[in-house]
Amino acid sequence: MPINHDASFLETMPKNFALQFLDRVRKSPGSEAYRYPRGESWESVTWQQVGDRVNKLAGGLMALGIEPEQRVAIASGTRYEWVLADLAVMCAGAATTTVYPSTNAEDTAYILSDSESRVVFAEDNTQIAKLKEQKAELPHVFKVVTFDGDTDGDWIIGLDDLAKLGEEHLAANPTAIEDSVQAIGPDQLATLIYTSGTTGKSKGVRLPHRAWVFEGEAIRSQNILDETDLQFLWLPMAHSFGKVLLSAQLACGFATAVDGRVEKIVDNLGVVKPTFMGAAPRIFEKAHGRIVTMQAAEGGVKEKLFKKAFEVGLKVDKLKREGKPVPFLLAKQHGLFDKLVFSKVRERFGGRVRFFISGSAALNREIAEWFHAAGIVILEGYGMTENAAGATVNHPDQYKFGSVGAPFPGTEVKIAEDGEVLLRGPHIMDGYHNRPEATEETLDADGWLHTGDIGELDSDGFLKITDRKKDLFKTSGGKYIAPSEIESKFKAICPYTSQFLVVGNERNYCVAMVTLDPDLIQGWADENGMGSKSYTEIVSSEPVKAMVAGYVDELNAKLNRWETIKKHVILDHDLTVESGELTPSMKVKRKVVEANNQELLDSLYA
Repeated sequence: MPINHDASFLETMPKNFALQFLDRVRKSPGSEAYRYPRGESWESVTWQQVGDRVNKLAGGLMALGIEPEQRVAIASGTRYEWVLADLAVMCAGAATTTVYPSTNAEDTAYILSDSESRVVFAEDNTQIAKLKEQKAELPHVFKVVTFDGDTDGDWIIGLDDLAKLGEEHLAANPTAIEDSVQAIGPDQLATLIYTSGTTGKSKGVRLPHRAWVFEGEAIRSQNILDETDLQFLWLPMAHSFGKVLLSAQLACGFATAVDGRVEKIVDNLGVVKPTFMGAAPRIFEKAHGRIVTMQAAEGGVKEKLFKKAFEVGLKVDKLKREGKPVPFLLAKQHGLFDKLVFSKVRERFGGRVRFFISGSAALNREIAEWFHAAGIVILEGYGMTENAAGATVNHPDQYKFGSVGAPFPGTEVKIAEDGEVLLRGPHIMDGYHNRPEATEETLDADGWLHTGDIGELDSDGFLKITDRKKDLFKTSGGKYIAPSEIESKFKAICPYTSQFLVVGNERNYCVAMVTLDPDLIQGWADENGMGSKSYTEIVSSEPVKAMVAGYVDELNAKLNRWETIKKHVILDHDLTVESGELTPSMKVKRKVVEANNQELLDSLYA
């Protein structure tokens, strides 16, 4: 099936995100729009019910005096109310400032102040406490609307209070929403997303309505998703990947089950039984690690059967991708293993998944192939906040492992002379908020976005990302190293890995810092008589050191001599968002981790 480059949808797409939403309500009033957890069960709402609630909330924002393009912030985890708040902001003609719930009080105040946000949707008392603590630094914030927190009837009101204000406003101004939506132009500011950045203060990315509408319509035009699909959404809505899936939903009309609790993902998949889900690679790495280690713990015949199944599955998969026939006996074996092993793997994810979409960081090719052998397709895509998250994606009928797919119809991709990936299209940001110099560095005069990623385009137009420009380093011997390639390979080899950081800039050899997944290494400890020990004791034990060293040797056998890891150290803690060593989208803040462990690194070169 040829790649769809037809961008004729650009001529007919809605002029703004609010109109895209209202069009969906008109097209599918009685269809399911969302389901969300309520206690132990799930509650479902139709598009008409969502439309009615959003209208009242948008009316409430207008009643508070919110004007076009004024910022309204949302400080909350992913939940149904986040979606309602964002849609209400869009329909009121305002712009959403997104704030991760894990952001500390000081950084929250910086974002709200820099964006000049006037109203804040705060999830609960934890978020409200940050606002109270920093109130003196928030001169623009005159109202807080909470989902679950305590109200005071003055500065802090509840969601129902806002809806009541909206009802009264719309009774007096019946066409207020329609008038507001019709007045929003494609270039009007829709969202300010502050990149969590791996260095320095975060920058506010200014994304107009056309960027989000384009994303949804470009996905719809590729016939990947339709009304019959069911999405499971857990991704942070403060991240552009989450918002893109909202735009895709409005364009395609599928229902979405929403629950942002990461620890509930696997349980929820079994209950919801979605047909697709977006996720960061860490989720797939962790699932792969869990399944592999569970089978290893079973041992005996079961483990042998499991290993043989994947050996056969990978062989059959390779033959099919190369267009070669599968021998009769191999096909029979594969059919048996599909019943005994692969169907059980698929069942862990609900049994109905047509595909997963992976984004926000590089997915290891071997892990993608492993899932594919079990009948689970992971389509890797590529983009960044500065281009509203989606620029390229693999297609369910046409994909290449190791690539991030072909460009969206309407997106231009080219490779600069130094190998940097450049993007251009309707989804590119207007610039960084209050940061003209940073904008000039990233957006050139011809409208090309300089991504900072190194990549290559193949003869079929598929993009492969090889590394972050700023992450590439040169050893003192003059050899260039792409650390993420090496790190990705190790994660596929060692199922207990959480993070693997390769270091070696201007040094004469490469070293690595390793962190192990707390859940998976605890399982190993239980099996090996160390279950009562703490995480730090387990990872610093001689058996674990020997095990990890074995996996490093296995990695080195696959690398060029100058890339090999000469020494490594297992850190006594895993990296977390809370510690400031990971961004909320699970990317490692390399400079922070290196600075925190400088003495340890120096000792590896002593």
